[in-house]
Amino acid sequence: MSDATLHATHQNPDDFAVQIADQIESFLVAVTEVAKGDEPDSAVPFLLLEVSQLLLAGGRLGAHEDIVPDERYEPDMGPEADVDELRENLARLLDPIDVYSEVFDPYEPRKAPVPARISDDLTDVITDLRHGMAHYRAGRTSEALWWWQFSYFSNWGSTASASLRALQSVVAHVRLNQPLAELDGLDTDQGIGDDTLEFEAGRVMAEEIGTPLGVRPVT
Repeated sequence: MSDATLHATHQNPDDFAVQIADQIESFLVAVTEVAKGDEPDSAVPFLLLEVSQLLLAGGRLGAHEDIVPDERYEPDMGPEADVDELRENLARLLDPIDVYSEVFDPYEPRKAPVPARISDDLTDVITDLRHGMAHYRAGRTSEALWWWQFSYFSNWGSTASASLRALQSVVAHVRLNQPLAELDGLDTDQGIGDDTLEFEAGRVMAEEIGTPLGVRPVT
């Protein structure tokens, strides 16, 4: 199945595989466009919307019965496409709110939060989704669905959920007119103590993100 036939008219739009593939394709295209930086003021709310919609597809995959591929062994897809440029563009676009605090597993007791980056999360998710999309475009629908479902449970579901929480927090702080305190240089290569990690945002966040959302920066 080529790009030209990805949304061919002979496909049933009510088919589960078509709907999931459409949602995933929409996310891949949208995030790639956001990363170009043409509309930086709307990047955060737009990513919030796109990740939310992607997780709807993930929820449907998670609620679906286990998907079994037609073949026992996955065909060799060759090397993964490079995402370094995409990651770097997103990191520049999201600075200074790229770094956030995340608890890896909420059901593991006494686990300290760890620093993460939205830009890393999104490119990690995109890598998983592109892998499945390569199967889908090659006509291996069951393989694509199996991969998307498996990687949803093992990686991209939790990764997208974490980035969604961070993006929602940023938008909520802006909408509620509650600027975040300065992070004071904390990065992902540093440990986090018991204090709550806060983004390096404050007035910069309110000025760069708040204005497009119709919220005046705190003076």
